[in-house]
Amino acid sequence: MRPSRRQPDELRAVSLERGCVKYAEGSCFTKFGDTHVLVTATLEDRLPPWLKGQGRGWITAEYGMLPRATHERTRREASAGKQGGRTLEIQRLIGRSLRAVVDLPALGERQITLDCDVIQADGGTRTAAITGAWVALSDCLAWMKAREMLRGEVLRDHIAAVSCGVYKGEAVLDLDYAEDSSADTDANFVMTGTGNIVEVQATAEKAPFSEAELTTLLALARKGIAKLVDLQKLAVM
Repeated sequence: MRPSRRQPDELRAVSLERGCVKYAEGSCFTKFGDTHVLVTATLEDRLPPWLKGQGRGWITAEYGMLPRATHERTRREASAGKQGGRTLEIQRLIGRSLRAVVDLPALGERQITLDCDVIQADGGTRTAAITGAWVALSDCLAWMKAREMLRGEVLRDHIAAVSCGVYKGEAVLDLDYAEDSSADTDANFVMTGTGNIVEVQATAEKAPFSEAELTTLLALARKGIAKLVDLQKLAVM
């Protein structure tokens, strides 16, 4: 029995609330159970210096966790003067994931920054951030279309992410903290709406896992991401 009493292939309760921030060009308040992430999309008429003059845009991300997103207060990284390695790794993952489904030349020489702020953490913050970031990005692009700033379609597909793992010998979907902290194997899958894989992060926490177990986790991820994509479609209708 899972701590949450969910079935092995059952997601936590997921909600994607778009347009929740007044001033941002796009936004999504994402909830995966007790993991809550606020994502805002900001449009800027500027590019990194190395991209100027290439006739294409850029999608980037920043990720951060509020001090009391967890059981104990975490010091703000700004007060330490630098971002931690985990933060840098996650925000690069978010940026890579979104760029995989964006037609950058169709965006034009503009940059969209996705700010992912974890308000409450209970496992799977990166997967919730990626899933919500797609909604915020879609919201931003709709804002641009309404102002005739885009000529073609920029978004080529959906992108969503979910965690899977081996917990007490059983493959399970969408780990919360109780499972994540004691899982034998922990994996994150980023996939498109058409089922193609963008990134897989899989780690044996206690004992090495087999190819058969990885295949089982992938099948669980496909099932979960299909449900998340359906929720994204409902959110942007």
